[in-house]
This record gives sequence, C-alpha cells and structure tokens, in this order.
Amino acid sequence: MKLTIIGGGGFRVPQIFQAVSDPAARLRIDELCLFDVDASRIDAIRAVISDLAKTMAHPVRVTSTVDLAESVRGADFVFSAMRVGGIAGRMLDERVALDLGVLGQETIGPGGLAYALRTLPHARDLARMVRDIAPQAWVINFTNPAGLVTEAMREILGDRVTGICDTPIGLMRRATRVAGHRPEEVTFDYVGLNHLGWLRSLTVDGRDVLPEILGDESRLAQIEEARVLGLDWVRALGALPNEYLFYYYRTREAVTRIRGAEQTRGQYLAAKQGEFYGADPNLESWSRTLHDREASYMGESREAGDLHGRNIEDVENGGYQQVALDLMTALTGGPAATMILNVGNDSLDGPRLVPELPENAVVEVPCTVDTDGIHPHRVAAIEGDMLGLMVQVKASEQLVLRASLERSSELAWRAFAGHPLVDSSIVAGQLLEEYQSRIPGVAAALGG
Repeated sequence: MKLTIIGGGGFRVPQIFQAVSDPAARLRIDELCLFDVDASRIDAIRAVISDLAKTMAHPVRVTSTVDLAESVRGADFVFSAMRVGGIAGRMLDERVALDLGVLGQETIGPGGLAYALRTLPHARDLARMVRDIAPQAWVINFTNPAGLVTEAMREILGDRVTGICDTPIGLMRRATRVAGHRPEEVTFDYVGLNHLGWLRSLTVDGRDVLPEILGDESRLAQIEEARVLGLDWVRALGALPNEYLFYYYRTREAVTRIRGAEQTRGQYLAAKQGEFYGADPNLESWSRTLHDREASYMGESREAGDLHGRNIEDVENGGYQQVALDLMTALTGGPAATMILNVGNDSLDGPRLVPELPENAVVEVPCTVDTDGIHPHRVAAIEGDMLGLMVQVKASEQLVLRASLERSSELAWRAFAGHPLVDSSIVAGQLLEEYQSRIPGVAAALGG
C-alpha cells in the first residue's frame, strides 16, 4: 500500500512516518512517498526519518520525488499538506492584517482567506491529478484552511476527499477524560466548520454528562478550551467550543496580545524551523524544535503567567497523524472508527446535515468510517448565535471559492468584507490590495 504526502518536506512529516511504522498499527504501508517542490527540504526530513528508522524494527520504506505525477501514480492514499508560499507567505498573512488593526492568524480571518486564494489553484490541480492517474486513491486534506480547501477539492473528487483536523477530536477526548470515561464508552454531538465548532453533548449510557462537567468548576478548568475562553463564557454557551473560537469570541484580546508580542507565530516558526532546515538536520534537532513548536502553540490564547500552559498529554496524545492513521485503517478493513471529519453537507441521503448551509458546503461533524466509506452522523439542529457565525463564515469562504474560479478581485473583496473578523469594507479592500501587492500567489490567483 502506497501513501503519498504532498508537502513531504514539511516539518511534521516524521510524525507520520512514526505512526505508520509503529508495530502496533493495524495498517501496513509498504511505501511512504514524499513529494515537495523543494528537494532540500525533503533531504532534511529524510535525514530525520533515517535516524528514526534506526530505532524501529520494521520502518516503512521511504521514497521521494519532485515530480507530482510520479508521486501520485499508484497511491492508495494521498495526504495533501502543501504550504503554498511557504513560511514567508504565512508571515505576510499575519502581518498585513495586524498592520491594518485586524486579526492576523494563519487560518482564521483575512490571513486564512489570503492563504486560501493562493492555495486553491494548486489544490484543484492536485485533485485533477489524482482523478486522472490514481482514481482509486483517497485524498486526506490537511492543508489549511482545511474546510475551504477540502470544499474546492470535492468539486473534482467528490466523496473521495475528506479534511481532517486533530482539534475537534482532541476536545472530545479531553471532555471524555474529565468525565471519567474512555472515548469508546461515549457518543457525542459536535457540529461546525473547520476551526469553528462546538461539542454540544457527551452521552454515556443514554445520559448526557456534559452539563455536569459545565457545572463543576474544578472539572471544567481541566479542559484547556474552557480555560482559554473563560469558564463563565463556556457555561453561558452550554457547550465546549473548539479552541480556535478564541479568535472569534475574544478578538480584541487576541489582536492586542499578538501585536504586543515580540514576534508573530509565523515569525517564531520561521526562526525555529529555519534553524532546523538551515543547519545539519537530525533527530535531536528536530525533536527539540518540535517540542518548542508544540508547547508554544496558540500562546496568545493564554494569559501571561498562566501556569497551566498546554497539557503535555494534549500535545502528545493523538495528533493529526494518529487521526489520519485511524481513518486509513478503518477504510481498509480495520475496525470501524468514529471521528470528526470535514465532509459535504449533502453527504447523507435526505436533508442536509446543516439545512441552513448550501448543499456543497463542507461542514465538520462526527462520522463513522468503515470499509464502505465515510458515513456522517445526523447532528442536532443548530441555531441562534452559533448558526449565525457558521453562516457568515461559510458565506465568506464560498465567495473566496468563486473568486478563485472566476479570478475576480471584486468577489474576493466581498469575501474579506463579509468575514465577521473584518469590520469595514474599506479595510477589506486595503487587505486585499496589500495581499495582492506583497504575496505573488494571491495576485496570480486573481489574474494579477
């Protein structure tokens, strides 16, 4: 079985190698193929993988190429983990917005829209390549903004592509742990978009235990998302929010903290990962950089002097590589799995999963995965402020998709102006102008 990683020189690729080489893994990959447009990054990651392989009884065979067609041909699974524009693009995604007084973040708000604009043409090219030369393959999309990119790829690949993120299932596991149960003992209701969703029930033996967690301050404080958003606010919501909702519910605080920091997240990663790629890459330097990277994740969401920080169990238990491995295992004959995935709103026969959103919208909901495919669960109705936020963000995303297809700056302007984190159509126009002038991929995507 062949697994191809698009973006095979990415920093987190060794984690995937570890997951698929684990002797406890129920899925056996025969070939892990790394594709990247930058051969030097592949070489760096292969050096780390070579060190890892020395510690393993049966490491997966690794190949690499800078030829996209060669990487995709014969693949059973394709992971899309591309970063168009590299870390330099990410820094501009953040900085352009911050300089205009707007949230600057990689996937949320205008930074995410700029990232999407330059990425969508390449995501569609990959989807067409898979359709034409590896139609049997499943595509698992990690590329951010994951819901939006998955939606574009579904136009070409349909149900053969899904998007994954480890934050929703991590939230469910944290809540389950606090409830004193194991994940296999609970059922749950989660609904939203990628990086915008809520865990609304956690049921054990027919009884929803989530209200008990919300009502118990000591237990609620053990859940990082509740600490980040504030215990009182989480109780007012009556649900546990995805950690990325920090940027929507506490926008002012987020902008203030990011602007007050010595460097943005993108600048921090550029420095840390630059040291890794620019020196003599090896397992020790990679492990050290990985620890620093994970421990500092979403640092702006925590108060200065917060003694909790990130729970080490949250950092190490079940990252995105484990979610992907569970998904592949279930699709290829292993035990069925329940996970939270990005799927089409029309993926079930009958009514849409979220009736208020378009049929072609990608939503994030619980799914059962088995050899017959991915089966979304019907979710409870969503209404009020949660629904309003989902509708507004999805409308902005779909305008970006149209802008990309039609190469329309006007549609892109509307997408920026319609996003809930952009408070002025004038600022929206300035954002778009700056992104086009400073990031070549954005200008090219819109015909510039």
